[in-house]
Amino acid sequence: MGPVVAAAVILPLNLKARWRTRVRDSKQLSPSVRESLSQYIREKAVATAIGVVPPEEIDTLGIARATRLAMKSAIEQLVPEPQYLLIDYFRLSEVTIPQKGITFGDSLCFSIACASIVAKVYRDRMVSEMDDIYPGYRFARHKGYGTREHLAYLQDRGPCPAHRRSFKPVKEALECRL
Repeated sequence: MGPVVAAAVILPLNLKARWRTRVRDSKQLSPSVRESLSQYIREKAVATAIGVVPPEEIDTLGIARATRLAMKSAIEQLVPEPQYLLIDYFRLSEVTIPQKGITFGDSLCFSIACASIVAKVYRDRMVSEMDDIYPGYRFARHKGYGTREHLAYLQDRGPCPAHRRSFKPVKEALECRL
């Protein structure tokens, strides 16, 4: 559920910071560690930018195209413009900047891991704020991921506007309500 969020970061060439050793794939970090690292990254970065694609657009484009669009949006907002892109998994043919897509990049590349952390923290905050807009789904607890708890709320209450209609559990919940 919720938007696709991508972050782009430009880091200083010889970044010296104690927190560097704690950076890894955002999925391997606790929420509190991600939060503090995101703040450190944003403070030290030459530039950071966020690209967001809402659920309705994800349903129209598909998740892969929506993810590429979020990445492209983040890259286009960077000032200064990057000289080279390291991207998690993808290559973006619609971007003319020289680039390399790295499979498992968020686990293998420091700058990709930093962007992953910034994006995850931003998205989790957005989804947590949806708790007030759509009470009863407990988005602040599960952040919109397909946990058992989230799927139970989805079955019980049906989808809300923040749910991606193209995803199987949401489609199933909609069919059950007809």
